[in-house]
Amino acid sequence: MSESLHPIAPHHLPSFITAPGDTDVMMVGVGIFLIVAVLAVGNLYLHLHSLPERMAHKSQKFQFEIVAVLCLLALFTHNHLFWVIGLFLAMIDLPDFSSPLRRIAGSVEKMAGVPPEEDPTEPPAGAAAHPAAPGDAKAASAKSEVHSHA
Repeated sequence: MSESLHPIAPHHLPSFITAPGDTDVMMVGVGIFLIVAVLAVGNLYLHLHSLPERMAHKSQKFQFEIVAVLCLLALFTHNHLFWVIGLFLAMIDLPDFSSPLRRIAGSVEKMAGVPPEEDPTEPPAGAAAHPAAPGDAKAASAKSEVHSHA
């Protein structure tokens, strides 16, 4: 049998047409390119979705956890409003209302003659006045030791 072309077929075939039984190089190349492109676009998408969270984490914002939850909600629900709200929260600084209100409450208590309550965030006033006993040195060093999770 001779491998002659049909008389109506063109005599010059494009390079992307392969002979029967040969490997289609263009299809393999396009397949590899498609896999790399999908992975790159997915990486870019996830990197963009975590942008507000990274912005809030870098600047040590008070609302970091709220921004992180909004970014996750936007990622899993495809509701872009959550992402936009998270981005705005990451860009602004929320004012600290608790410190002035705590000071106002302390002043009002002082004016009323009520003894102020102990602030749980501050160490007790009498703890620093007492000298440590020699046996307490071990306990103090054990308390100051920081345990890592690594």
